[in-house]
Amino acid sequence: MAGDMDRSVPSAKVLGVDRERLRSLFGWLNPGQSLVSGDSLAGNARLSPEEFAQLNFICQPFCDSCALPFERGEEHGLICAACAAHPPVWHQARSALVYDDITSRLILSLKRRGNRNGLSVFAEFLTSAAGDVLTTADLVIPVPIHSRRLAMRGFNQAGWLAAALKDKLSLPYDEFCIRRVKATPSQGHLNARQRRANVAGAFKLTTRGAERITGKRIILLDDVYTTGATLTACARTLQRARPANLDVVTFARVVAPANPTI
Repeated sequence: MAGDMDRSVPSAKVLGVDRERLRSLFGWLNPGQSLVSGDSLAGNARLSPEEFAQLNFICQPFCDSCALPFERGEEHGLICAACAAHPPVWHQARSALVYDDITSRLILSLKRRGNRNGLSVFAEFLTSAAGDVLTTADLVIPVPIHSRRLAMRGFNQAGWLAAALKDKLSLPYDEFCIRRVKATPSQGHLNARQRRANVAGAFKLTTRGAERITGKRIILLDDVYTTGATLTACARTLQRARPANLDVVTFARVVAPANPTI
């Protein structure tokens, strides 16, 4: 009888139930879960108060070109020495959080475990940090991953972030404007020079991209700004379509150490 009962009740996965949608509707029945520890939380929470207090948000003042935080007391709208010496190929950059231990756990939960439960929270953080550039944009383009990696992983975390921003801001996104044509190895242990060489020639503008980007205000979106090598390679590819403006937005920004493992 037990076996018959088990077979007669389809699983949520079989029914295609959107667990995140159910959680938002019936959070009081289905408690939240910490994105950091995995512990159950009251209501529909994704972070405990203690975890939220540990988040290191990037606030003014910071470099307008690369979002590198400045010491308190600096003026707003300045650029750092590195960007002054070698101006980025985009206009402005915004990042929500400093990449550190707790932020890395949030990102790796999304990137390696495919945990989408925090996307609405991430969209809130991105909007708070980058509202000035997001609200004037026409299109978001997530940094693509190679088709081989996409087939293995089943998703592109930058694409998920773009979809979350669309849900919040009704801001269109397109994952097919540029392609990653070079299956580059992981960059986790590479320095800045090695990362630049690693992504050289890795991206290609598509016909669709050339049609959609020209004359538009574009946001290039990724999960982490490390050395800027991948973002620069993507931005140069996008610039071939002559957008009216190109800005960069990332969920996190590496500040120190210079070459962490991601």
